[in-house]
This record gives sequence, structure tokens and C-alpha cells, in this order.
Amino acid sequence: MERVTATLTKPALRIGPHPVDPPVVLAPMAGITNVAFRRLCREYGAGLYVCEMITTRALVERDPKTLEMVAFDPDEHPRSMQLYGVDPQTMYRAARMIVDEGLADHIDMNFGCPVPKVTRKGGGSALPYKRRLFGEIVRAAVRAAEPAGVPVTVKFRVGIDDEHHTYLDAGRIAEESGAAAVALHGRTAAQRYSGQADWSAIARLAEHVRTIPVLGNGDIFSAADATRMMRETGCDGVVVGRGCLGRPWLFRDLQAVFAGEPVPPGPPLGEVAQVLRRHAELLAEHMGEQKGLRDLRKHMAQYLRGFPVGSELRHRFGLVSGLGELDDLLAELDPDVPFPDDADGPRGRQGSAGKVVLPEGWLDDPEDETVPAAAEIDHNGG
Repeated sequence: MERVTATLTKPALRIGPHPVDPPVVLAPMAGITNVAFRRLCREYGAGLYVCEMITTRALVERDPKTLEMVAFDPDEHPRSMQLYGVDPQTMYRAARMIVDEGLADHIDMNFGCPVPKVTRKGGGSALPYKRRLFGEIVRAAVRAAEPAGVPVTVKFRVGIDDEHHTYLDAGRIAEESGAAAVALHGRTAAQRYSGQADWSAIARLAEHVRTIPVLGNGDIFSAADATRMMRETGCDGVVVGRGCLGRPWLFRDLQAVFAGEPVPPGPPLGEVAQVLRRHAELLAEHMGEQKGLRDLRKHMAQYLRGFPVGSELRHRFGLVSGLGELDDLLAELDPDVPFPDDADGPRGRQGSAGKVVLPEGWLDDPEDETVPAAAEIDHNGG
């Protein structure tokens, strides 16, 4: 049993009017953090659980797929939605729509996406380089949402690359523009998800931004990582992304450590099979059995990681198409196999670092307020 306990003296985290206890946020992940996965994670512990990223243009144009993604459980509170946008006017319209139609209780803004198809248009993690435009977008969301009591938070990266850090300016501008909190992923866009997150940048931001909470994101794969980040950086809370893939019980561990209790041991294979089955049920309920089980396939390798499961059986798990078939496969697992020591550590695709693709002349003038052309993408995810 991991005898990690928290001895932090930070005041309780609040995002606007909403207490976040423990101070843990589930990061939006494209194709992952749908209502089924969020419910599965919430069954293990409290915190703030953010839905998949929604693009502002798709929302205001009422794209049917986008409106399907804006789904929350009846008991899910606060309902947290992340928006991607590059145009202050469209951001304002999207935030007003959320407020007027009661779609969410909290808006998070994505300025951290490093995907080339986004940065090459000036969106995502490329946009904070344009300081004035960045501020206009944040202020537009705050102006639309704050009067209704809907807090706006902002997530961003260290910068474009090691030569173009933007996070201190982004934190200051977000704070001055009325954001309720900021979150920093301790990597540049050039790193994508490779290498190690720079927690020292999170510490510098926590010293730089003093009137609103600062959350840290990057390389939190265990409860010990979360408490260590808060101790080392002075941040007010943590944002968990890839660390919970195939491990929704991480939120149980986080709940325990922030309550000063021992972290439970990792579950044996039989318990993991039960969690996997529960995930399947929730996806089937949300999407229908066929589509839901197809969606579950992407999670199989993470759930089975480190366990002695043969390649042929793993292959069959990766092709599962129904609950009955899944039950047959789960019955072939040895329920008594203990949780493997090597199942901890980085999860999900890390990829490799690379040059950030930007619009021509993007770095010429950081004060340019021009909305980047064709960057108001009409797809979701990121």
C-alpha cells in the first residue's frame, strides 16, 4: 500500500462560486472525456470534471454533433465545458449561448492544443503569442459569462517553443481580464507530450499570478505526483490528463491523499475487469451498445497495461463489438493477478517533439490583434 498522504496547507480551491475538493481537475481529452468516462471517474472521487473540447463556431452554429457532445449527467455539478476559439466575437456568442441556455456552470478556455492542424492556423497554443488578441478573447468570454455567475478559466502551455515563452504574459493577461483561475501545462507546443513537463514554470507562474488560483498540469500519473507538484510549485490544484487513461481509480487515490489517508493498492486484474465492464455499460448507455463498445476499444491497452495477458487475447479485446462478447473475454482473465508494479508511469501517446507549424509571419508582431484566418475550426477535439 502506498503510504502517501498530503500535508498541504493550501486553502480550499474554488473556481468562482464552485468549491473543488479535492483540488483536482480532469483535463478535457478529445474522444475520451465524454459523459460516460466522466461518470466513471466521478464514481471514484470528487473534483472538477471537464467535458471534451467544444469549438465556439460549431456551438453557435448548432452543429448536431457538437450539441450531442454537450451532455452532462443529471447529478453532474458543476457542469464544466471547455471552449476553443480564436475570434472574440464568436467566443462572446458562444459564452452567451451557454449562459442563456443553461448549458454549463463553468467555462474553460483552451489555449494549449499543440496539434499542427490547429497551430498552423494560429489557434491553440500558438495564440497566446498574440497578447492583445488573447486578452480580447478572454475578456469576451468573461463579459458574457461572469454576470450570470459562470466563472471562466484559461488553460495554456509554457509557449510555442524554448525561444518563445508566453505563459507569464498569458497568466497576467488572464488575471487582469477577469479569469477565475489559470492552468499551465508545463510543456511548450514544440514538445507536444514528449519529454518531461517543466514544473519550475508552474512555480514561476504561481509566484507571478497572485489573485486567482494557479493549477498545474503535466506528468501527474499517481497521487504522489499530485502532492509533489503542489509542494514543489506552490500551485493551488492539479489538472490530470493522460494519467487516468485505463486508471479511473486514480481519482480514488487522489481523494484519499488529499484527505490525509493512505492511498489504496492498485486493483488486481479481477477488479480491473469489473471497471472495464462498468465503462462498457456507461458507453453503451450513452452511445448505444455497438457504437459504445467500438469506442471502448481505444481504452483496452491502457486497462490491460502491464498485466500478463497474451497477445492473442489482447487482439480480441481490441476488436470487441458487444457486451456479451466482452463478458466472454473478461472471463478468460485470471482475477487474482495483482496490479503490476510497472503499470505506473506515463500513459497515452507521448509522440516526439517537433517544430511548431505557424501561419506565415506569425511571430513578426505579438501585438497584432488580427483574428487568424480560417482558424475558427468547425471540428471538436484537439
